[in-house]
Amino acid sequence: MNKKAIVLLSGGLDSILAARLMLEQGIDVLAMNFYIEFASCVSTEGSAAEKAARQLGVSLEVVDITREYLDIFKSPRYGYGANVNPCIDCKIFMLKKARERMEKIGASFLVTGEVLGERPMSQRKDALNIIEKQAGVKGILLRPLSAKLLEPTIPEKEGVVDRENLLDISGRSRKPQMALAEKFGILEYPNPAGGCLLTDPGFARRVKDLMKHDELTIENLRLLATGRHFRLSEKAKLAIGRDEDENKILQSIAKPDDIIFKLKERQGPLSILRGASDTALIELAASVVAHHTKFRNEDSLKVDYWSNGSRDRKTISVKAAGSADVEKFRI
Repeated sequence: MNKKAIVLLSGGLDSILAARLMLEQGIDVLAMNFYIEFASCVSTEGSAAEKAARQLGVSLEVVDITREYLDIFKSPRYGYGANVNPCIDCKIFMLKKARERMEKIGASFLVTGEVLGERPMSQRKDALNIIEKQAGVKGILLRPLSAKLLEPTIPEKEGVVDRENLLDISGRSRKPQMALAEKFGILEYPNPAGGCLLTDPGFARRVKDLMKHDELTIENLRLLATGRHFRLSEKAKLAIGRDEDENKILQSIAKPDDIIFKLKERQGPLSILRGASDTALIELAASVVAHHTKFRNEDSLKVDYWSNGSRDRKTISVKAAGSADVEKFRI
């Protein structure tokens, strides 16, 4: 067994520390991050994993698993967590992918930042065992932060990794990790679970709305992270940008048959109506859009709208919807 390992690097503190502990022992680390378009947080400065890899000075491979993951997400064998996070199925899937890559590059083992008992769904001891078994990584998956509380792995048994320099962290307190980060001079790291939108209650409500209406597609999931969202009918959804950046994002991900709304000759949000184009719903959508402008108290507002595929603009005059009516539709 050689001293080469793949570390699953989410960019969170636990995975950063796991990688750093391996580097401290002279392990040749390749970091892997699995990107899921509708679940991964990415800022204009890049993902948390990219920032972490730069901080650690390691190579990073980012693998887009969006389309493969969607089927697992729809029907997870081990169910969802508190929101819509199928953590056990997700970890199994990622470890299978990492094992395949490990074998191709001649690495000997895998490393994760999992902490025993930290997550109620996926980091119980029985869940950790299920994950190892189903992913086919028993003996070659090292969890440095909790290693002394778990069975020794092959790299520990063979002396590739010194078990005495691994840790025995457990539970949900972050104090041990924060103290270790300070020791290593790691000053920047995201909040817990900050990289997975599926753990966010607000995002989860939007996902559940798609599930309820049998609209769980990548294109619809892609829309959920941006803007305010409203369910106007069984088939119609409205997304309203909250600032110029969100307006640009909505414009860029609009489908050809989406209806786009914008105030006529005034500043205001760009909005997308998806799933309907009849006159009544267009008027309703325009009134909800008008409510989200600083001109909402005017007797009438002109709103331009057009099909994203044709760009043939039309104008409708509406009165802004009242707050109570808007809240009825909010997701």
